[in-house]
Amino acid sequence: MTELWAKSALLPDGWSRDVAVVIGTDGRITSVTSGTAPSSAASRHEILLPAPVNAHSHAFQRAMAGLTEARGPDPVDSFWTWRRLMFRFLDRLDPDQVQAITAFVQMEMLEAGYGASVEFHYLHHQPGGQPYCDIAEMSARVVAAAKQSGIGLTLLPVHYQFGGCDRRALGPGQIRFLTDPEGFSALHAKTGEALRALPRDSILGSAPHSLRAVGCDTLRDWAANFRTGPIHMHLAEQQSEVVEVQAAWGMRPIEWALAEMPLDPRWCLIHCTQSLSAEARELAATGVTVGLCPMTESSLGDGIFEAVRWLDAGGRIAIGSDSNIRVSLCEELRTLEYSQRLRDQSRAALATPERSTGRRLYDEALEGGARAAARDSGALRPGCWADLSSLDAGHEYLWFKTGDTSLDAWIFAGDDRLVRDVWSAGRHVVREGRHIERDTITAAYRLAISSLQEAL
Repeated sequence: MTELWAKSALLPDGWSRDVAVVIGTDGRITSVTSGTAPSSAASRHEILLPAPVNAHSHAFQRAMAGLTEARGPDPVDSFWTWRRLMFRFLDRLDPDQVQAITAFVQMEMLEAGYGASVEFHYLHHQPGGQPYCDIAEMSARVVAAAKQSGIGLTLLPVHYQFGGCDRRALGPGQIRFLTDPEGFSALHAKTGEALRALPRDSILGSAPHSLRAVGCDTLRDWAANFRTGPIHMHLAEQQSEVVEVQAAWGMRPIEWALAEMPLDPRWCLIHCTQSLSAEARELAATGVTVGLCPMTESSLGDGIFEAVRWLDAGGRIAIGSDSNIRVSLCEELRTLEYSQRLRDQSRAALATPERSTGRRLYDEALEGGARAAARDSGALRPGCWADLSSLDAGHEYLWFKTGDTSLDAWIFAGDDRLVRDVWSAGRHVVREGRHIERDTITAAYRLAISSLQEAL
């Protein structure tokens, strides 16, 4: 067993003082007791929090960070010009590099205060599209990275068949993603086998990439064909996507998904930045989670999700780092709130009379992330996986801050330096702000980047 004690801890019913937490050998919380003195065996902490899930990641894109900020050949740069650069970049990636980059990203996630990650994984084949001898080779490399970093992993192999709603063939940059329905089923099964190398908190889900990349009939039957695990899909991210789907299928993307797909709480729909208010209200009623990636959505110019109206309608959100241009939990939450303020010319847009802005953002990320990952986490509660983080109350940004104000100070005035310790399913992977394998992981990442210099 592992024993922790905190001066202050965020429990399901609010903040509590002098909290003892016991973690079993299986990685789950066995007991939470308030108003108690620390035992001699307990490690002591100032502020103890449940650690949220990073609900959407394309790990390999971390190696592109900072390389797409110059003007491209098009008069107006956009998501689509960025995407072309991404295709050229990934043509050079080999399995060793993907593993090294993924481990580095997962390490950064843990150091930022995330307890687990959902990897939306579509880089399946060799350059040129030829499958590896093991069709799940690249999935196995994501698994190997998680084994090294210690992060809790929900792995979503992605089905990606077409280059658009007209079912055109994939272009040269996309050919490494290609699966047909039969091939994807085989890949999905092999990915499940690869996950057996990880502890019991790992989860297998599935992901039809988007309305552009998957056929109508396949999307309609997806939940029936994959009956277990979470289902994630990009939806309504870009205005040009809205135009294409509307022209091909006669409805806007969210409108089509509502009419044609059996949406329920297993689904996490990523971005939805091009949603109308009426669509959002109807979508919220299905119980789906919307996966928001505010820093990537800002970087790519996707648009601003209607978070105020979505949450007011009872919708759930999860937070992800997507392109991993910057891995920071507090900055993702801050960017989401500030986008609402800029759009509506308001302040404390997502606060409620009962909860401060930071507290509500954090609560939503906890609950929505756990649901999106199908992970028993998101709360300091017996039976949950021990996904926990502690903040450094001795840091000047947190001096004299307690309760919700400590979350507000971290999210709006602080940065990742305030994250002191992190546990993922009881694995103590970040200690005093530093991942326990940082030197080894960083050295492998540096080697991978050096060998990619020509492509970068």
